[in-house]
Amino acid sequence: MHTPKANDVYAREVLMARVGHLIRRKQQEVERITRILRACFDPDVVQAPEPGEIRRIILIGPYARKTWYEDDETINFSDYEFWIVVNHPLFKEAECWTRAREVIDSELGNRCAVSLELYSKADIRVAKAERDTFILDRIEAGITLYRASRDAPLLPRERKGVRS
Repeated sequence: MHTPKANDVYAREVLMARVGHLIRRKQQEVERITRILRACFDPDVVQAPEPGEIRRIILIGPYARKTWYEDDETINFSDYEFWIVVNHPLFKEAECWTRAREVIDSELGNRCAVSLELYSKADIRVAKAERDTFILDRIEAGITLYRASRDAPLLPRERKGVRS
């Protein structure tokens, strides 16, 4: 069993605590989606000048703002909105995310809708330079679920969507 390091600020328990305002099932879904995104990201399908890397995964929208809703009678519920920042624009290509989307669909099915928005580090730099409040406000208000500069790497068995 994997024991989180003391400095692993994105261990499962810590990640779930970041979304502690959600009910337990929603916390688990957010944690699982984050793990799937990290494990199933496939940068090898595009040719880029540098190795592909997810720099950050941010939960935005109603689940981050604590305004989410779920109505069993009408089957209305908030969508999960994840913003993913990658290190190079080529890694925003849909092919890099095909496996992640397939695994999310198969594991979570119709229990939740998941929206992915992809940005590169360059997109974020441009947004800062242009003071694009749409992007900057959402990033600031969002909950960072993963940050490459502080997170422990995935274990080999967690790569490519293997259940952990």
